[in-house]
Parts: sequence; C-alpha cells; structure tokens
Amino acid sequence: MGPPEFATKHEQIIQHIEGLSVGTRISVRKIAQELEVSEGTAYRAIKDAENRGIVSTKERTGTVRVEKKQRLHIDKLTFEEIVKMVDGEVLGGAAGLHKTLSKFVIGAMQLEAMIRYIEPGNLLIVGNRTRAHHSALTLGAGVLITGGFDTTEDVKELADELELPIIRSGYDTFTVAALINRAIFDRVIKKQILLVGDILRQDVTVAYLHKSDTVDDLLAKIEETNHNRFPVVDDSFKPVGMITTKDIIGAAGSQTIDKLMTRNPHTVTPQTSVATAGHMMVWEAIELLPVIDEKGKLHGVISRKDVLKAMQNIQMQPQNGETLEDQIWSAFEERRDEEGRLYYHGAIAAHMSNQVGNMSEGILASLISQVVTRTMKEHRRGDLHIDSTSVYYLAPVEIEQNVDLYPTVIESSRRFCKVLVEVSTGGKRVAQAMITARLFDQA
Repeated sequence: MGPPEFATKHEQIIQHIEGLSVGTRISVRKIAQELEVSEGTAYRAIKDAENRGIVSTKERTGTVRVEKKQRLHIDKLTFEEIVKMVDGEVLGGAAGLHKTLSKFVIGAMQLEAMIRYIEPGNLLIVGNRTRAHHSALTLGAGVLITGGFDTTEDVKELADELELPIIRSGYDTFTVAALINRAIFDRVIKKQILLVGDILRQDVTVAYLHKSDTVDDLLAKIEETNHNRFPVVDDSFKPVGMITTKDIIGAAGSQTIDKLMTRNPHTVTPQTSVATAGHMMVWEAIELLPVIDEKGKLHGVISRKDVLKAMQNIQMQPQNGETLEDQIWSAFEERRDEEGRLYYHGAIAAHMSNQVGNMSEGILASLISQVVTRTMKEHRRGDLHIDSTSVYYLAPVEIEQNVDLYPTVIESSRRFCKVLVEVSTGGKRVAQAMITARLFDQA
C-alpha cells in the first residue's frame, strides 16, 4: 500500500516552505490556499517546519521563514571575545583569535600535574610562568596571562606559528576566571543543550497502536507492556492521536480506537531541547510525547518522568566549564590520619592570595564551606544550607604552603548540624571555624 495523500501533501508543504526566502511571512490560510490542502494539514506541516528549525513563530510578527540553525554553531565563545572581556592585549597568535574554546583551566598546580588537564581548544589562565605558557601552546591550548605579566619572545613566536592566541590581562586570576566562568554559563559552553534525542531510549521497542486497532487490542497492549497510554499511528506510521485507559471507559471491545483517541497530538523531534519538551508537557498537561523523525514518522516516546530525570541529571553531572569553587577545590584531596580521622589536604596556589601575598580570607571561607558539605554527606545522604559561619583567623597563610582542614561534627539532628573546622599548616593551627547548617533530604 502506498503512502496516503496526507504524507505526500505534508512533504510538499515542507519543501514549499524551504523554498521561500528568509523573512517570508507564513500563514495557515495562505499555505492551504496556495497548495490546495486543508487548513489542518497546513497547520501540522507548519508546526513540523518549526520543529525542524526552518520557520519561527513570534508573538507579534507571526510565523516567518528563518535560516535553519546548525547545532554545531551554537553560540561558541571565541578567543577574540575573551580579549574584550578581560581588557586584554594579544601578545602573539593573533591569527587564531577566531577559534573557539571549550574549557578553561586555572594554572594553579605544578606544571607536570597541570599538563594532564590541558587539551586542544582549552584556555590556560596562569600568571608569570613561561614554561607553562610554552607547554600549553604545544598541547593546542591558548594562554591568558594574568597580573599584567609578559612572556618570552620564543613563546610569542610559537603562538604565531601555531595560530594560538596568547593574551595578557591586568586583572588578577580570580577576576579573570570569574568573568570567563560567567560567560561560559551564559553562552552554554559548559555543556551542550540537552536534546530529546540524548534521552531517547534506543534499547526499548516503542509501544504504539494503529488507528484501526480496537479497544480489545488496547487492553492486550496494556497487559503486555504495563503502560496505560500509547501513541496511535496511521498507515504511514505517523502519529495521529493518543489513547489512554480513561478514553475507553464504557466502550465496547470491538470499538476502533480512532473514534476514542485524542487527535492531533503534540510531538517533538530528537532535535527539540529537553527544556522545551518539559515546558510543553507542563503547559499542556501531557504525560507522554511522541518523538517523530524528519519524515514525521514515529521514532520513539518520552515521558514526563524521562524529562524530570534528565533535568535532575544535568545538575549532577560534572561540567567542562567548572565554577570557580570547583577550580579552587580541585587542588585538595581527601585523606585519613593515623587514627582514621577524615581531613582534606592541599596547597595554596598563587591565585588564592590576597593583595599582600597571603591566602585570601574569602577563599579560605569557601574551602571551609566545601569541607562542611562533604563531611555531612559522609554522615547522611542529603543537601545542606549554611545558616551561619564564624571564622577566627589566628595566623596568616602564605602561598605555596600545604594546608590541612579537619572537620568535627559537634551536633547533628534530622534538620540541623553544627561542624567545627580546624585549619592548620605544618602542624600549626592558623584558623578555626564553627558552621551551623540546615539539612535537607534528597528526593
């Protein structure tokens, strides 16, 4: 059996829209008249074109033909934009300013350790360390030198040869990292936008019904799959409705489901963002969305549970563009002393210093908060919100010193905890903090 007239007309409308010049206004009535199709067919095709990214609908301008956006070119951050962002000066590699970056690395550790974290397309943020500048370039990364420092002529020549920018900024490392980190969050470089295709399960056969199936067929499908709602397809395997157990209440077993289903179902494509699918499900009170391919055929389904799980996982996965706290904490590791007591050990790098060369009090407070969070996760599963912090600074901490942070849980109930954190260098206590926090169970 050949495809029905609807399938042919649908593709004709899509091809017609693709042939229109960018900026052309499109309406259901106009398409229906020009191509001699029903307004329902025109509407479905225009919505499909919107899913494919070739038309856009806005509140006041209506639906217009737009240039199809390529996913690979989503708002990338370039080295040239970094220069503007940090009021920088290009010392070498200007031919590579158009290149995009995917991650930045703070050069806060020994060179040998730093090299393991640097990859092509990265940006190394570092101070007056010419060996690090040279190594980063050879690994395919650009370099941003903080504190207004210069670099050697051979490094500049290497940057020109490799077409990798080396940039100088008068800002300190903390300020530069904060500026770029904010841009990474805003420009969605820290992770790709999560799409429906990313969460669509490929290992499960799609459960569906044909519009000519009966109520008895639906009951058998429910028994087989333990699901209670299904997409309904036509002869060309395109979704034409949704059927649920509520729709068949009181219906005879021989009744065909095309008379009972909800017609014109909302659909998404694998290229639809999960955020958009989630908004659609909430706004339209939908529990299950059919996913269609480029020809409008059923490709899979996603449930509200799938979307919620994906949105939660976004928050838990490590990101390429880490927060400044993550970058600072990366220099610390968990250890146990001879008595089995948990503590955290790390070195104070140059970018953690204040204006007089000692460890920044703000960064120390951030480390203490991280210690409390990690300590309470050892005791119980859940999250916490810090209510109050009292820090006593007993002695300055110089850069490049090793620091140990010892947490002690003073009090812990279902809702609150109190943790003492002692900070020492070389066995000498340099700070002490008392933190009170509110505890929350994870859902």
